[in-house]
Amino acid sequence: MSRWKPDARGRLEKAALELYNAKGFDATTVAEIAARAGLTERTFFRHFTDKREVLFPNNNPLADLLTKATTNAPTDLPPLEVITHALTQAAPLFEERADLVRQRQAVITANPSLQERELAKLAALATTLTHALHKRGLNTATAALAADIGIATFKAAFEHWTNDPDRHPLAHHIRQTLNTARHITTNHPYADDTTTTPPPPECEG
Repeated sequence: MSRWKPDARGRLEKAALELYNAKGFDATTVAEIAARAGLTERTFFRHFTDKREVLFPNNNPLADLLTKATTNAPTDLPPLEVITHALTQAAPLFEERADLVRQRQAVITANPSLQERELAKLAALATTLTHALHKRGLNTATAALAADIGIATFKAAFEHWTNDPDRHPLAHHIRQTLNTARHITTNHPYADDTTTTPPPPECEG
């Protein structure tokens, strides 16, 4: 009997992402993933129900982490600061697996159906944040708006992070993007934008 090898799930995930990027998600089979990982198809299905679950695991701890971080944020923080706190608390989940996360994102970017699934996942996270903010005392409409802003900010920050040649931490991009969102709401749209030409004044006469 062969000796059981540890971290089978991790090996399968790594093998799957390598194949998805090399061959494309649709062209990759479970048999190929298992063979690349040095495991059997039966072992694959012990850990994943299908190829898609490699990218969208059912046991993702992100929602629970965001809920806990939102609940435990200092009580005097305004809503967007609570969101900033929660998202930066979640950043290590991605940073500790940066290479795999970037591979995953490349697969999703290349496949429209996977992009739809990713958007649905982000919408579910917005709902999670809405509930957590509502429990802190915000009315439902305000909580939903703050959560939507937070998730839109996270999406933009995440894209910057995955493509950042300088490899700044994800938390850095989250704070920077939220600061940009605040700037948009409090400053003239052309105040600090040297790349955009303001509209010409109306002609007189």
